[in-house]
Amino acid sequence: MSSPLHKTKAIVLRNVKYGETSLIVSAFTELFGLQSYLVQGVRVSGPKTQGKAHFFQPGSLLELVVYHNEFKHLHRIKEYKWSALYHNTHSDVVKNSVLLYMIELLQKCIKQPEHNPELFHFAEDALLQLDSANDAITANFPLFFALQLPTFFGFQMSNDPGGQLPIMDLQEGCFCATHPQHAYYLEDLAARQLNELLRVMQPNELGEISMNHYQRRVLLDALEKYYALHLPDFGTMKSLSVLQQLLE
Repeated sequence: MSSPLHKTKAIVLRNVKYGETSLIVSAFTELFGLQSYLVQGVRVSGPKTQGKAHFFQPGSLLELVVYHNEFKHLHRIKEYKWSALYHNTHSDVVKNSVLLYMIELLQKCIKQPEHNPELFHFAEDALLQLDSANDAITANFPLFFALQLPTFFGFQMSNDPGGQLPIMDLQEGCFCATHPQHAYYLEDLAARQLNELLRVMQPNELGEISMNHYQRRVLLDALEKYYALHLPDFGTMKSLSVLQQLLE
């Protein structure tokens, strides 16, 4: 019995070479959540297949027609095309490193093939906003994305509306007045900057937050700890060291 066809948008998370000419692509889809697809023949160089593999690089925004069978772990794609094209992200080294950081975070957070259209639309919109962002917004974009993403997984940080509490407890995800009984916290300037970022609702507000590369590095390191405290098997971010160097 053949699998029914469905049309869905997708964000490519990763690809792995398979055989001589094919790829196995991990994608976060609007319709089915996290899915794996076998894409045949895209690594062959020829007049009909020239450059087809680049459709499946991490961060690509695609519209797919797929065969889907809920009892299978590996599916097939009948048709694919861009759902949106980046103008700057792939050619701009800093933006591309921010994109890879965002995609790695998504990969580490999404473990099950669950339908989650709100998360899909948030991620898709963030990737498109990054593409059109200026330098000041781009520099703060990874912090914005890393602070917004936990909202969809139930471990978001709460901000301090009055700005009176000097310490962010990373284990509890909230601001407090005294040092916690563990080493996972931010205080003083770092805590104030994090609170400022937590109030940002739209990426275009990020340009108003002034930080140097050292301050961003401190917050990015703290957020990696925060995720590791709240997600089992989170590990470390491979894309983080490259991102931090480029943001200098």
